[in-house]
Amino acid sequence: MAIPLQRIRLSLKEHKQEKIISTAPCNWSRNSFFPGVVERGSARKCLVTTKVVPKNDLPIRVSDSERMKAKEGDEERVALTKEPKRKLADAWREIQGQNDWAGMLDPLDPLLRAELIRYGDMAQACYDAYEFDPYSKYCGSCKVKPSMFFENLGWKKCSYEVTSYIYSTYNVNFPKFFNVSLNPDGWSHSANWIGYVAVSNEEYSKYLGRRDIMIAWRGTVTNAEKIADLMDFQNPTTYHTIPSRDPTIKVEAGFLDLYAGRNVDCQYCKYSAREQVLAEVKRLKELYPGEELSITITGHSLGSALATLNAYDIAEIGLDVMEDGRVIPVTVFSFSGPRVGNARFKERLEGLGVKILRIFNVHDQVPKVPGIFLNELVPKVLQQLGGWLPWCYFHVGEELPLNHENSPFLKDESNLVFFHNLEVLLHLLDGYHGKGRRFWLAGGRDIALVNKTTDFLKKDFLIPPNWWETNNRMFFKNHLGQWVMPEQHDLEIHTPSEDVQHHLQQLNLACHAQWH
Repeated sequence: MAIPLQRIRLSLKEHKQEKIISTAPCNWSRNSFFPGVVERGSARKCLVTTKVVPKNDLPIRVSDSERMKAKEGDEERVALTKEPKRKLADAWREIQGQNDWAGMLDPLDPLLRAELIRYGDMAQACYDAYEFDPYSKYCGSCKVKPSMFFENLGWKKCSYEVTSYIYSTYNVNFPKFFNVSLNPDGWSHSANWIGYVAVSNEEYSKYLGRRDIMIAWRGTVTNAEKIADLMDFQNPTTYHTIPSRDPTIKVEAGFLDLYAGRNVDCQYCKYSAREQVLAEVKRLKELYPGEELSITITGHSLGSALATLNAYDIAEIGLDVMEDGRVIPVTVFSFSGPRVGNARFKERLEGLGVKILRIFNVHDQVPKVPGIFLNELVPKVLQQLGGWLPWCYFHVGEELPLNHENSPFLKDESNLVFFHNLEVLLHLLDGYHGKGRRFWLAGGRDIALVNKTTDFLKKDFLIPPNWWETNNRMFFKNHLGQWVMPEQHDLEIHTPSEDVQHHLQQLNLACHAQWH
């Protein structure tokens, strides 16, 4: 488990430290759960160690220019804490990308940062709740039940209710390419849990200024998903019966198969992930007919690609339009996402009004694929010449590039897996304030989270690597005194309900009436 920063300070008593104390306001609900953050009303104090000097060494001389930079950094922090606090309920449309985040990314708007971290945590929850252990008969499923989803993951307070789980299947002709249990009585041998749908509760909806329907997609963990990531040729979106007026709109074939593939012999995947999500969004939309709604989709890595596909699908079939004609804002917060489709896919998404903000580490290689040689960065002439090829891809939306080299907490090492890690990215997001500005933790996010599944923190902080995985490998003694793995809740509650078919039929009829 994580070691509290209070203990770290005691263990480093043989060192002299220069400290910067940040007291920037933050409303992030998870801080009180994780050690190392001391709450003081609406402000939080977080230790930021910029230099660690051995006791017997000579002190480091600080130049006048360094002193000036530190002074400017302190003045910036004080200025930010004195800024009048905006209400999210008044600014939510800007946060959701109404103006394509103009003027909000450099310097980074504090309210936008807090929202991005919140949605990033919801994407991270897909990893935290996933059962990786092949010795468990629930390998490949979700470890917690929907009604206690966030509470069981350690969130002290979450204001969203998980209403549906998402399962996917992938039709590859290789055995055991999904994470399946070694137990012959395993829960499923063809399905994997890949995300969830949630909706904000009454109290939090007032704070948000609208009722938020949130969809979170998990990133790559199974071999089949790795194969899907590598299938860089394109298929038309109509290949899996996704309605489209334009057959030249194409996306990466593996992403499309994971999103829209089904297995009628599996109770969890007799409906595709696409069908499960669309039916649930339609149900929730009808549940709150008179309210202001938003649809926010988030995901990391592969989950980012599926989130982008999902957003396109929702807007293309008109699921974002209310009965009275109001259009629900559809926003994607993409974390470390790859390219998804061709130029026509990008143009259509923009034309549909879908807003996408991509957050990534500049040293991460995943956002650079597919389309390594033919992409939005090459000259227009090459884009036009290569547009008909199935290997030409374009990123969609606005971008927020981050750089792990700016964090004083991280080691100087080249590890592509660490560069791609979501908790590392959220750490960078918490410390980023704009190009050329000093790195300091505005929200007081616990640095122990960086080592949740990595070993990227400097050793001085004494946070053990991969502590989350160790902490979650738990046996307990049963009534016979035997050490056994705990039984999960009833998986039947995860099975897509028969209402899915009813909502899908209505959607298909609506699409047919709209286009014909």
